[in-house]
Amino acid sequence: MQNFNDLAAFATVAQERSFTRAAAKLGVSPSALSQTIRNLEERIGLRLLTRTTRSVAPTEAGERLMHTVAPRFEEIEAELATLNELREKPAGTVRITAGEHPAMSVLQPALKRFLPDFPDIQVEIIIDYGLTDIVAEGYDAGVRMGEQVAKDMVAVRIGPDIRMAVVGSPAYFKLFPVPRTPQDLTAHKCINMRLPTHGGLFPWGLEKDGREMKVRGDGQLVFNTLGMRLNSALDGLGVAYMPEDEALPYVGDGRLVRVLEDWCPYFPGYHLYYPSRRHTSPALTLLVEVLRYRGS
Repeated sequence: MQNFNDLAAFATVAQERSFTRAAAKLGVSPSALSQTIRNLEERIGLRLLTRTTRSVAPTEAGERLMHTVAPRFEEIEAELATLNELREKPAGTVRITAGEHPAMSVLQPALKRFLPDFPDIQVEIIIDYGLTDIVAEGYDAGVRMGEQVAKDMVAVRIGPDIRMAVVGSPAYFKLFPVPRTPQDLTAHKCINMRLPTHGGLFPWGLEKDGREMKVRGDGQLVFNTLGMRLNSALDGLGVAYMPEDEALPYVGDGRLVRVLEDWCPYFPGYHLYYPSRRHTSPALTLLVEVLRYRGS
């Protein structure tokens, strides 16, 4: 490293043809710079600069060395400038793992606002319902509900609290009575969801007046996607338990009927999480700020 520093000092003196100007450019004293050049000449065993009281000029060996090393240092400076531009104009790929619902309801709207302003950033979203180890799997970040985020992660809230809804089609409820209590669901065709983290069917979390119930109803259909549960409910194939925001548009136009509303609690909203001990890329930092939930 000493050779590199001394060579950089020599190239500056040779280009400036002045110890005074070169010292000012390098931020050192002329005497210290002169000693640096002497040390370099002693190690090489050749005189590199001809010094007089009025001028400094490279010797033949100095000219040869200057033409060799100066362009290299210019290339290094240019590359550092390019890296600085990357900092000012973030680029690269951000990989995120998330469930289907947060990907559609939170990430997708944010990307619509974010990506047009940063054409050099790519975002890759992988739908996964497992509690993925984002470090081991090479992800930059993940999305989970608040209570599922590991303690050693930085967690940023990206959405409001979530409420669930139990829904079925009008045609379905012409064939089956409207459930009034969670126990009534045992007589219904429940459209279930299987998640890898639960090792079985996803329980329907219902609560009223401090009384919590986990319902696992029977039915003919089990899916691992939100879209197919919704479509099956619209087709009259059973009752489904899903995020309220996905169901309400269909409740509003009469295509679905909401039941057990007073038993549907709120859950902690989605959080984006990433390792606390890893350097955060400028691209991810920008995306986090776009996603950060600031209240309604």
